Order: sequence, then C-alpha cells, then structure tokens
Amino acid sequence: MTWDEELDAIGLLCPLPVLKARKRLLAMAEGTVLLMRADDPAAIVDVPHFCSEAGHEMISQNSEGAELRFFIRKGGG
Repeated sequence: MTWDEELDAIGLLCPLPVLKARKRLLAMAEGTVLLMRADDPAAIVDVPHFCSEAGHEMISQNSEGAELRFFIRKGGG
C-alpha cells in the first residue's frame, strides 16, 4: 500500500498517538493517506474510533510484532 505521509508514534501512550494523528491530518489534503506507526496497545481501539468520529477512513490496520500500522485516508470533515 502507498501513503502520502508517515507519522511515527512509537513510544507514545494514549492519547498522544491520536492527538498527533489529528494534528497531522489537519495539515493534509482531503483524500491523502497517512501511515501511522504506534506501539501503544490502546491504539487498536483509539485510532479506529477517532477516524469514525472525525470522518476519516480507516483503510487498514495491521501489526508487525509490537508495531501497529494504521493507514488513514483523510476525510472531508
């Protein structure tokens, strides 16, 4: 999968990964894709919830060991 920007949230705990994703997405154009990497187990719940509430599309999420990878397409809202 390709993405336009990447956010490294490794080592950050809730709520920082979501707050940093919100800030990064605000600066991105509608329809672009953000790859967010995190290792906070709470992100599995927090990031999809944030996307749903903020109008972004969670394209996919997967893990590689302890690293979680979230692909988020910026919505228009």
